[in-house]
Amino acid sequence: MSQQDLSISAKLINGGVAGLVGVTCVFPIDLAKTRLQNQHGKAMYKGMMDCLTKTARAEGLLGMYRGAAVNLTLVTPEKAIKLAANDFFRQLLMEDGLQRNLKMEMLAGCGAGACQVAVTCPMEMLKIQLQDAGRLAVRHQGAASAPSSSGPYTTGSASTHKRPSATLIAWELLRTQGVAGLYKGLGATLLRDIPFSIIYFPLFANLNNLGFNELTGKASFAHSFMSGCVAGSVAAVTVTPLDVLKTRIQTLKKGQGEDIYSGIADCARKLWNQEGPSAFTKGAGCRALVIAPLFGIAQGVYFIGIGERILKCFE
Repeated sequence: MSQQDLSISAKLINGGVAGLVGVTCVFPIDLAKTRLQNQHGKAMYKGMMDCLTKTARAEGLLGMYRGAAVNLTLVTPEKAIKLAANDFFRQLLMEDGLQRNLKMEMLAGCGAGACQVAVTCPMEMLKIQLQDAGRLAVRHQGAASAPSSSGPYTTGSASTHKRPSATLIAWELLRTQGVAGLYKGLGATLLRDIPFSIIYFPLFANLNNLGFNELTGKASFAHSFMSGCVAGSVAAVTVTPLDVLKTRIQTLKKGQGEDIYSGIADCARKLWNQEGPSAFTKGAGCRALVIAPLFGIAQGVYFIGIGERILKCFE
């Protein structure tokens, strides 16, 4: 195996390990983010802690990991593609990996964000259906006699309705809509992930460079970890309005009185007119709390070089 192949393989392993560890740590907060962003009209949850408390009380601790299996299955290729693609584009666009060229760094981030949606879009679309099922069940319990809009799966009271599964949802979408069904919200996903990557990767690279140690040839573990957390938080909060649109568009099952959106512009217009500007910031705190450790862990895994260590065992 060549040194270049070894490097690429190590990056893929690092990205996968980082994704698995990160998702396991922060998934309940991500579930709270989805439910907060999908709230229409009268708020069911007052905030993140209220949402997590009510979820644990109504659905048990495992209820806070609804949809985690989808993420754990697909987060490895998703994170691997994102991190490896950014490295690839940086090497392609920049002659010296240590030079600071903001425009080229932003282009590399743009390329990484565009590549990852091949996995991110179906992964998040399926995850959102499972995460939001508990919120809809509570709504149906409060208005059991009111019909809800049709959707590709059935949900409702936990005691009277079968919980949806990612496999059943995916199969039904493929049967009725083809592959395009799994890529509902692709435009909104691109609109969120490309700006996120454009902000995150250059910001991380420049923050991390502030701690560069000439003796070791890299920044310290703590500095890399904190750089990942800070850059992730800033990027996550900045693109929250786009994430709200994506979540609303990708939610297939709607509760009573909840809107169906024909596209990004229609969703943005209805949110602004019916819920006001504050609707575009729903879940911003949760996103920061999710993304910061996710990318802090990712950069920590890269720093430790877990992929390189694993590959050395097979040499």
